[in-house]
Amino acid sequence: MISEPFADGSSVIHKIDPRFRVAAATLLSISIAVSYKMDALLAALAISLVTLAAASLHLRMVAGRLAVVAGFLVLLWIVLPITHRGTTLFAAGPLTVTREGVLLAAQITLKSFSILVLLTALLATMSVATLGSALASLGVPGKFTQLLMVSYRYIFVIEQEYQRLVRAARIRGFQPGTDLHTYRTYAYLAGMLFVRASLRAQRVYHAMLCRGFSGRYVSLQTFKTGKRNHLFAFFMFSALAIILYLEWT
Repeated sequence: MISEPFADGSSVIHKIDPRFRVAAATLLSISIAVSYKMDALLAALAISLVTLAAASLHLRMVAGRLAVVAGFLVLLWIVLPITHRGTTLFAAGPLTVTREGVLLAAQITLKSFSILVLLTALLATMSVATLGSALASLGVPGKFTQLLMVSYRYIFVIEQEYQRLVRAARIRGFQPGTDLHTYRTYAYLAGMLFVRASLRAQRVYHAMLCRGFSGRYVSLQTFKTGKRNHLFAFFMFSALAIILYLEWT
């Protein structure tokens, strides 16, 4: 199964209705993505960190996720300041660092960390099954939720098939290298993986038909609103208003 290390918990965020969390994450992420002023982006980062603190997540695990994005951002900080045209801050030989390049790299960094932290705090704190149910309750098209749920359920099945094929190749003495035999073997492995995945999909589809599947996603989860959810919506709406105010005034 796909790892869901943050889904279980008893924090304030974990107790909020998933529908409210999905809506808040969507609206705040869009507002952060379209913002450019540093005041708005710094406020967005602060809001994301406060939300993360309310979720009571393991900081080391969160830092591990942020490290993946940080590697890409380091590359941007190396490239953008010397390739983006603008006012020169300083020059080192043939390289010229521009103010606009540094500002653009800072904007991208703040946006990336703010959105990632926010999504981790609001969406990673629920299971994928709960996320699918929340999307269906919010009126998201059924085909999208079905694709999400089926993909989540059978990605690990395809991974198991891959590991089985790799073990079978190793038992037969296969040693990967850089020769034509290795490339041919991996090509056969990929082709067989697609064949087995197709056969498995057909069996799953027939099993679903036998169980009365009519093409519509049906969830057994029910959600209830309450004062806690309304208070959460008020705080998230206030955060959204702050970001928009700082951006457009």
